[in-house]
Amino acid sequence: MTNNDILKRVRYIFDYSDEEMITIFDSADYKVSRSLVTDWLKSEDHEDYKDIHDDQLASFLNGLINTKRGKREGVQPKPEKILENNDILKKLKIALNLKTEDIIVAFKLAGKPVSSHEVTAFLRNPKQNQYRPFLDQYLRNFLNGLQLKHREGK
Repeated sequence: MTNNDILKRVRYIFDYSDEEMITIFDSADYKVSRSLVTDWLKSEDHEDYKDIHDDQLASFLNGLINTKRGKREGVQPKPEKILENNDILKKLKIALNLKTEDIIVAFKLAGKPVSSHEVTAFLRNPKQNQYRPFLDQYLRNFLNGLQLKHREGK
C-alpha cells in the first residue's frame, strides 16, 4: 500500500474533512495547506497528484494520536523518516486506544482472522526473535476491519 492509500483510507474511515485533516497535522506541529492535502488525496493519474512521504504520514499519525488521546506533555515525538507498516499499526493502536482483542476483532470483521500471537508479533521490536513484518495485505485487511467497525450504519 502506498502512503497516499493509507491516508485516504484513514480519512474515509473517520470521515474527516479537509479542515479536520489540516487540524490533525497541526496538532503534530506540521503545517500543511488545503491544496497539499487535496493533492495527496487525488488519484495517481491526476496531474496535481503528489506523493506523501513517510515523515509526512508519520506526522499525520502522530497528530491523530494527539487528537484522539490528547497531546502529551513536553517535547512531541519526531516523525519517523522511514515508516514501516508495523509502525502504522502501532500508531493506529495508540490513537484508537486498541487492545490486542480489538485488533483481532477488526481482522475478523474483514474476514481474515489472526491470532493474538500474530498481533503481538506485529507489535514487537524488530530486533526480537518473535517479530513479524506487518505485510501490505495485513494492513489492508486491518484497515478494512476498522472501516467496517467505524463506518457501520453511516
